[in-house]
Amino acid sequence: MKVQDKPRASPDALLAKAAREGKGKLRVFLGAAPGVGKTYAMCQAARAAKEGGTDVVIGIVETHGRRETEAITEGLETLPRKSIAYRGRLVPEFDLDAALARRPALLLVDEYAHTNVPGSRHPKRWQDVRDILDAGIDVWTTLNIQHLESLNEVVQRISGVRVRETVPDTALQEADEVVMVDLPPDELLKRLAEGKIYIQDTAARAIENFFKPTNLTALR
Repeated sequence: MKVQDKPRASPDALLAKAAREGKGKLRVFLGAAPGVGKTYAMCQAARAAKEGGTDVVIGIVETHGRRETEAITEGLETLPRKSIAYRGRLVPEFDLDAALARRPALLLVDEYAHTNVPGSRHPKRWQDVRDILDAGIDVWTTLNIQHLESLNEVVQRISGVRVRETVPDTALQEADEVVMVDLPPDELLKRLAEGKIYIQDTAARAIENFFKPTNLTALR
């Protein structure tokens, strides 16, 4: 029996494959709400990667004063933030140039949907991440589902809260891996009440608005 040759890939397909192979890999830690443990899970996995011999660097991690998250970042190399002058004050931001110069094997860039202060190279952090991936550096980042553009209106109808910072759906579709991170609504509310997500005053307002049990259930 004659064995048929495999069909040849088109030139465009070969070029696309070559482009992908030259880029870094993107892993997104995705959650249904703030405080479910995305950043902690990312840093915990990064520590394991470092122990396995990977050159891991924190580009930026937002701990929001959470002691557990601060502790898990200890021992991981962290890039200094870049101060950008805006409206009479200096705003610390992720230093894209320093990250590209350091060129680790794996870079942690928290809060994928973050809006950069005016004067940054790009308006949005997900655009910074694209530059890093194009340089051949792997990136791990975090995102809540309510920040996806296609879900923005749905989330507003469910929660009554308009999410201002969004990412295009393509920014998630381009991920090589998506890791779901979640907590049951009652456990998340317990963490919120204990001040493990926001400080007490902010936590009280959050419970009255976005963190209503019905909202947390619907977002799943």
